[in-house]
Amino acid sequence: MADILRVHPDNPQPRSIKAAIASVRNGGLIVYPTDSGYAIGWSMDNVKAAKIVSQIKEIDAQHHFTMMCGNISQMTEFVLVDNVAFRLIKQHTPGAYTFILEATRRVPKKLQHQKRKTIGVRIADHAVVSALLEELGEPMMTSTLEFPDIDMYELDVDDINLKVGNRVNSIISAGYTAQEPTTVIDLSEGEVNVIREGKGPVDFV
Repeated sequence: MADILRVHPDNPQPRSIKAAIASVRNGGLIVYPTDSGYAIGWSMDNVKAAKIVSQIKEIDAQHHFTMMCGNISQMTEFVLVDNVAFRLIKQHTPGAYTFILEATRRVPKKLQHQKRKTIGVRIADHAVVSALLEELGEPMMTSTLEFPDIDMYELDVDDINLKVGNRVNSIISAGYTAQEPTTVIDLSEGEVNVIREGKGPVDFV
């Protein structure tokens, strides 16, 4: 089973954050809280993780994975951001939004959408996420934790451990974490296209 690391939601203990990122650096997967619920995280150079995550979530290869970034400056190293996209992202981050943009050459091809060469990026409004990214020193690949036909609102950390503890290394618990999907916005073609309305308000269309 995975190690459960219990942290304060606003002031996460550095020791637990370091332990989680050690797992990531060693090729492991972690489950961690965000401003839109629990997510699975792994390093960009972990080429095997995407397949494991796809099996956990029962999704196909055309799914958009997301890169969790610490700020816009870091984000622009990995995706192409024009003026329209920059203004929109700046106005709505940190927050519960995922933006789909064209990937730069720094993004491994296996992490990009196979047909569109795009990738999701986001900047979460959560102290645990900020601490993890600061410790890692680079973006972390991420995907919402969800199981087919299971209501995530009814699952706690121990339930998650029973469900996926044999396939992830660490689970960070910061108390109750509501599962509310991010709002997904496709900016890859120069226009604002809302793919999914979620927690982030759609007040710009």
